Amino acid sequence: MIEQYVLDLQEIDETQVAVVGGKGAHLGGLSRIEGIRVPAGFCVTTDAFRRIRAEAPSIDDRLDQLSRVDPDDREAIRTLSAQIRRAIEEVAIPGDVAAAITRALAQLGEQAAYAVRSSATAEDLPTASFAGQQDTYLNVVGPTAILQHVSRCWASLFTERAVTYRQRNGIDHRTAHMAVVVQQMVFPHAAGILFTADPVTGNRKVATVDAGFGLGEALVSGLVNPDVFTVRHGEVVAKTIAAKQRAVHALPAGGTQEVAIDAQRQEQPALTDGQAVQLVQLGRRIEAHFGRPQDIEWCLVDEGFQIVQSRPITTLFPIPETDDQENHVYVSVGHQQMMTDPMKPLGLSMWQLTAMVPMHEAGGRLFVDVTRRLASPASRAALLDLVGRGDPLVRDALETVLDHDDFVPSLPDAAPGGPPAGGAPAPIETDPALVTELIERSQTSIAALERDIRTKSGPELFDFLLEAFEEHKRVLSDPLSIRAIMAGMEATWWLNDKLGEWLGEKNAADTLTLSAPDNVTSEMGLALLDVADVIRPHAEVVAFLQGVEYAEDAAFLDELAKLAGGTEARDAIETYLDRYGMRCVGEIDITRPRWRERPTTLVPVILDNVRNFEPGAAERRFEQGRQKAQKKEQDVLSRLRALPDGDRKADETKRMIDRVRTFIGYREYPKYGIVSRYFVYKQALMEEAERLVQAGVLPEKEDVFYLTFQELHDVVRSNQVDDQTVQQRKDAFRSYEALTPPRVLTSDGEAVTGAYRRDDVPAGALIGLPVSAGTIEGRARVILDMADADLEAGDILVTTFTDPSWSPLFVGIAGLVTEVGGLMTHGAVIAREYGLPAVVGVEQATRLIRDGQRIRVHGTGGYIEILP
Repeated sequence: MIEQYVLDLQEIDETQVAVVGGKGAHLGGLSRIEGIRVPAGFCVTTDAFRRIRAEAPSIDDRLDQLSRVDPDDREAIRTLSAQIRRAIEEVAIPGDVAAAITRALAQLGEQAAYAVRSSATAEDLPTASFAGQQDTYLNVVGPTAILQHVSRCWASLFTERAVTYRQRNGIDHRTAHMAVVVQQMVFPHAAGILFTADPVTGNRKVATVDAGFGLGEALVSGLVNPDVFTVRHGEVVAKTIAAKQRAVHALPAGGTQEVAIDAQRQEQPALTDGQAVQLVQLGRRIEAHFGRPQDIEWCLVDEGFQIVQSRPITTLFPIPETDDQENHVYVSVGHQQMMTDPMKPLGLSMWQLTAMVPMHEAGGRLFVDVTRRLASPASRAALLDLVGRGDPLVRDALETVLDHDDFVPSLPDAAPGGPPAGGAPAPIETDPALVTELIERSQTSIAALERDIRTKSGPELFDFLLEAFEEHKRVLSDPLSIRAIMAGMEATWWLNDKLGEWLGEKNAADTLTLSAPDNVTSEMGLALLDVADVIRPHAEVVAFLQGVEYAEDAAFLDELAKLAGGTEARDAIETYLDRYGMRCVGEIDITRPRWRERPTTLVPVILDNVRNFEPGAAERRFEQGRQKAQKKEQDVLSRLRALPDGDRKADETKRMIDRVRTFIGYREYPKYGIVSRYFVYKQALMEEAERLVQAGVLPEKEDVFYLTFQELHDVVRSNQVDDQTVQQRKDAFRSYEALTPPRVLTSDGEAVTGAYRRDDVPAGALIGLPVSAGTIEGRARVILDMADADLEAGDILVTTFTDPSWSPLFVGIAGLVTEVGGLMTHGAVIAREYGLPAVVGVEQATRLIRDGQRIRVHGTGGYIEILP
C-alpha cells in the first residue's frame, strides 16, 4: 500500500521508532505536546528503505563482509561503507515510493524549502544517541532535489562513522534501518541548542542554552562560539555572550551559505534573558513528556520558538529513584570496593540483599545515601574524617556539595547520653589467636552453607537463600571481626601520624606491614608462584599452556593430564582453584565468571611467573619482606629511644607495630568470606537456570543475570519469563558500560568527582593518593583486562581498578597506578604487603599514560611523572 511509505508527523508518536526512526518518532511525539510548535512535515518510512535494499542485492554480500571486520580496521570499514552508499544512491526510487513522497510534498507546498534529515532506527534512543552519525540537508527546494536528498539520507546509514559506532556498540548492521524526515524549513533570527540538564555536571535543575544568529548549523558545525545562558529555578544565573562573527543563512534557490555578521551586532546577545527562560520552560515541558533530560534544537522566528529536534542526553549518569522530593547525597560503593564497572541486575540485587547498609542502584552501580550523616555536625565530622583517610577525593566531593547553599539539611546532634551511631568499637587485645578464631568461625559457617544448600532446589532454594543471607550478614557484622579490622586500620593511622610527627617519617607503616601474616589475598598471589614452580620444569606443559585459548575452559585441565608432567601441573592448578577459584575480576558481581568456571583466565599469569621468576620465589619473597619489616622496626625503635621521653614513645610504637602486624592481614579476610559464599549461592542458582533452559523457559542460562533475585524467584515459581524485560535490561547494561560513575552523586543529578588540593608536586605530574611508599621508575603497562596481562620484571601496572583477583599480577610488577582506590582498599593493602610503590585515585590515568611509556611512581609523595 502507498500509505505505508509516508506518514505525516501528526500521525506519529515516539512508539514508532521501527517505522520512522528515532528522530522521526521524537518529532511526532513533540508535535503532540501542548504549547510546542514543530514545523510541518512527514516521514518517509523504513518500508521505503527496505524496498531500496531489496533492489540492490549486492548490499547483503557487503554487509556480511562488514560484520566480520574488526572495528579498528578503519581502511576496510571506509572501503566497504563507501561501496554500500554508492550502491544505495544508484538505485532508482521505485515509482510508487516517489509518488507517495511527491503527493505529500504537494499537500505542504511543492516549491517551499525543506530540511531533509536522516532518521535511523538505532538513533536518538534512551541508551544510544548516535547524534550526528547520519546526514541532514537544509533548504532543499523542489521535488527532484528532495527525492535525490532522500536517497542520500538512506545511504548515510552507512557513513564510516555510523558503521564504526554500530560495530563498537554491538549493533547488527542488518537490524538498523533508515527513515527520512522531510520538514518545512524555518528561517530563524536565532537558533541553537537547549540542554534541559547541565551536560557537564549532570545537574537536572540547571538548564543551558547555546544560542547564535541564523541557522543552528553554525553552532553544530563549530563555526562560531555560542552565547551560553545558564538557567536555574526560572532565572538566568550565568551567561557568556560570545563575539559571533559568522552565521549560516539559507539561499533563495536552495542550499546555505556562511555570511559575516555586522561588527556592531557581533557581541549583541542572540536571546534576551526572558527568551532564554521562556525557552527553558518549553524544554521542561518536553522533558516531562519524554520522561528524561533532553538535548533540543530550537529556532526563534517572529512568532516565537519552534522546536526542530529533541533527543535524550545519553551521557548523563542516572539518579537513584526515591519516593520523596527531598535532597539526597550518595557515595559510590564501587569506589570503596574497587569495582566501578556496571553490575548486572542479579549481581546488584544480591549485593543489596547481603549488604550491611541500604544501597541504591543507578546506572548499574550501587550508592549509599549519606545525607543524614552529613546533616548533623558530629556525624558529618566523623564521616568526612573516615572517608578522607581512605579517599581524599570523596571527602573533597562531599565538601563541595556541603558548600552548596542549603542543599544538605541541618539536623541537631544526637541527644547526649546515648552512644553516637557508628561510634568506635571497644578495643581488643593484640592476640593472633583472635584472628585464628575469626577465620575458623567463617570457615565453619561456609562449610554449613555448602552442606545445607545441596538438598535445596526450586522455590525452596530461594527461601533457604533468604535465611542464608541473614547468616551472611551476621558473620559480616560480628563485633569481634569489626574490632579486628578497625584495630589494624587504626594502628596503621597511628603509626603514620606519630612517626611522621616524631621522626619526620612519611608512611612508615608501609614498610612495617610488609609480609604481615594471615593476609589471604597476598597469599593468593604467592601461591600462584608455587604453581609456576610445579609447571616450570616441564617444557611440554609450558608449550601446551602457551597455546591454550581463552575459550577452552572445559577441556584444558583434562588435556593437561595427558602430557609428561601434566598430572602434577593439573593437580597444582586444581589445588589452587579449590582455595581461590571463587575469585575473579569484579567479584562483588555474582554474575562475573569465577576462576573455577573459567580457569584459562589464570594461564597468562602462570606463564608470566614461569618466565619471570626462579624456583622458590614465593617463600623467598615473603621472607625478604618479613626481614625488611623487622629491620625497619629496629631502626624506628632505636631512633625513638634517642628522643626526649624516648622510652615511652618506643614502647607505644612497639605495641602499635605488634598490633598492626597482628590484625592488618585480617583486613582482607571478610571479603574472601563474602566471595566464597557468593560462589556457593551462584552454583545453586545456575542449576536452577539450567532447569529453566531445559524446560524451555529461557533460551540460555546467563539470561537469569538480567533478573533480580526476587524476579528469578518468581520465574522459578511460575515457569514464565518476560523476554522483553530481559532484552531491555541487556540494552540498558550495554549503555551503562559507557558511563563513568562519580564518587559522589546528588539527587539533582550532579556528579561530583572531587579534586586534590595540593601544590607540592612538580608541574605536569599526575596527582593521586600515596598508599605504598617508595619511588620506582619503569615501563608503564596499561592493562584494562587481567586476561590481557603480559608483564616483564620491572613493569609498572597502570589500570582503572584492582580488586583482590588482580593480586597474582602484583608479584611480578615493580609499581602500581590505578584510577580508583583509597588507603585501605584491597590494591593498596596488597601493594604495601609486597612493598610495591603505589599511587591510586589518579584521575584518567589509563588515558593520560600510554602503554610502554617510561614513568616514575612516587609512592611516598603520591604523584607520577611521565618521563621523556
